Amino acid sequence: MKLTRSDLWSLEDYAEKRDEFRAEVMAHKKTRQVFLGDHATLYFEDSLTMKYQIQEMLRIEKIFNAGEIEEELSTYNPLIPDGSNWKATFMLEYPQEQQRRIALEKMGGIEHKVWVQVGDHQRTYAIANEDMERSNSTKTAAVHFLRFELAPQVTISVKQGSPIMMGIDHAELPYEVSLSADNVASLMADLT
Repeated sequence: MKLTRSDLWSLEDYAEKRDEFRAEVMAHKKTRQVFLGDHATLYFEDSLTMKYQIQEMLRIEKIFNAGEIEEELSTYNPLIPDGSNWKATFMLEYPQEQQRRIALEKMGGIEHKVWVQVGDHQRTYAIANEDMERSNSTKTAAVHFLRFELAPQVTISVKQGSPIMMGIDHAELPYEVSLSADNVASLMADLT
């Protein structure tokens, strides 16, 4: 469900609700993150995570005019799943800048090597960075925006409880993991 201005609180109302809402969102996010080894994480987005992101941007930037609010909505609404897909922020995280720079220089195209596999179906590879390119053949950015577009039969298998695996097929950071029951339940809610 895409967000509209009527889904958002005014700056004053948000100030009153922020602590409680933040706690709710942080608990929700725990079931929506998938660790792909020590240095890569998928943070699956939905209308709740995007509402929080927008509310925080409005608060930080002190945005209250309708046009600017609409700009924030148009920026973040594309990250909300459409019922046949999962959308995620893919982060490559290294504690030291030098280490991160060296690693990213070896991972060109990694965002196109992130996959999901439901049951016995073929892997579905992410569609990456539809807003702008963040990588080339030799290096990549630390943050990417991914969409996993699921075929109808794959969606049915998710709803029927088939196991779900996710991973990376890149030579510099190969990894695969089975999703937990909490991950599966949370992501299943994104599919109609």
